[in-house]
Amino acid sequence: MSRRLVWISAGAASAVAAKLDIAHHPGAERVFAYTDPGSEHPDNERFLTDLETWLQASIERLASTKYADTWDVWAKRRYLNGPTGALCTAELKKLPRYAFEQPDDVQVFGYTVEEQHRADRFREQNPEVTLCTPLIDAGLTKDDCLAMIDRAGIELPAMYRLGYRNNNCIGCPKGGLGYWNKIRRDFPGVFDRMARLERDIGHTCSRDDDGAVWLDELDPERGNHADEPSFECSLLCAIAEAEVSA
Repeated sequence: MSRRLVWISAGAASAVAAKLDIAHHPGAERVFAYTDPGSEHPDNERFLTDLETWLQASIERLASTKYADTWDVWAKRRYLNGPTGALCTAELKKLPRYAFEQPDDVQVFGYTVEEQHRADRFREQNPEVTLCTPLIDAGLTKDDCLAMIDRAGIELPAMYRLGYRNNNCIGCPKGGLGYWNKIRRDFPGVFDRMARLERDIGHTCSRDDDGAVWLDELDPERGNHADEPSFECSLLCAIAEAEVSA
């Protein structure tokens, strides 16, 4: 039997995917793993500990042996993001994953139904990986997962409670103008640090139709980032809750 490698991202979706995988494949050899990029909210460790109790299993913490955190990557590589994505994702998440995975693993990812295109692209780019997507199979959305974690009595990670739609690092270079204005309000020190780094590197995080937008020139009123996460839950959410509670 192949090992089931369940990837935990400290987000609601991967947590629910892990719980579903346990329900759907009882008795399987399984390991849970989390790649720590070093720049996420410190409350994520509390959330991971809560998940270990919910899953009744330990979660392996993985990290880069080359870089301390996202800021270390950006400063040393002199690069934030581009058409092929952000270097921090490759260095701090992908490479530790490659070092930990085994060739015959069944890898479980928390892609939701809105992310079918991401799952399809992953399969195209990684044909050697056996990918399992329990949330897509169950028809679950991101909002479903947020609601399920909330009703399980697990306090959502701090970034969700602050109104962010994803539990990414604090100050993600893939964020838009509204995201960065919210970072300006919630984490002014992070905003100022990124604004200085942009000028030092000579490259911006964000763009609009007219080109690059420097954070130190960003109008505080630009963008429209939602301040609260939605907790709407569908019928499929209730069905999945019944499965994991059985």
